[in-house]
Amino acid sequence: MFKSKRITFTIIVSMLFMMAVCTSISFGNAAEPPSILIIVPNAPNDLHITIGSNDEYNEASKRDKIIETYYTFYSRDLRNIHDYNLRISTENNSFEIALEESLNTYNNVFILNLENQSLTKGKSTSRSIKLVSFRIILTLMIEGLVFLLFGFRQKRSWIIFLIINLITQGGLNLWLNGFSPLASYIIFSLIFAELIIFAVEIIAFSTLVKEHSGYRKVSFVLVANLLSLIAGGYMITILPI
Repeated sequence: MFKSKRITFTIIVSMLFMMAVCTSISFGNAAEPPSILIIVPNAPNDLHITIGSNDEYNEASKRDKIIETYYTFYSRDLRNIHDYNLRISTENNSFEIALEESLNTYNNVFILNLENQSLTKGKSTSRSIKLVSFRIILTLMIEGLVFLLFGFRQKRSWIIFLIINLITQGGLNLWLNGFSPLASYIIFSLIFAELIIFAVEIIAFSTLVKEHSGYRKVSFVLVANLLSLIAGGYMITILPI
């Protein structure tokens, strides 16, 4: 019992140290965020978005994700622009939208609907619900499989597993949803959060789950969270935030 507690304490202290390191790295390496980010669901390959007025227009940088594409303008793109008119064009269509709302210096997020040629400020609630739900379900599947492979069979253990993970993963994904989709430090933020979750889950599983030894429970938390961290990091690179 004493040995198990000592191992748990050592791991938690190590995680807290890594959290501090990750935090300093994330802030030290954060790149300039975009001034204007336009999210376009199912954007055609020939879509171009420019901003400007009269004959002076700057084209947005483009980044593809699964199911949507990001078009970004940085402060350098807006330096000599006074009227924010967006020109959206494809091979077969072209239209303009004037940005009349007051803008922040950074992280102005809009969603462009090509069908009705409209621009909506902020990430939509339905989009956030779908993405958060997908990430939570995928994480539960991964960690549930690990839980099963570690030999946990009791109904009480599975109920506790679901409650703990819905709280921790739900909180994590709601927190990540608040980030800008192009935040350069989001992977470090994910690591930071997963380390906190790791420490919390060690305490929760060790205290609440009565099945198996403390060493097996700590090992499960380590393996499950490592796999979910890898999966989460990969999802961030290909899926929208």
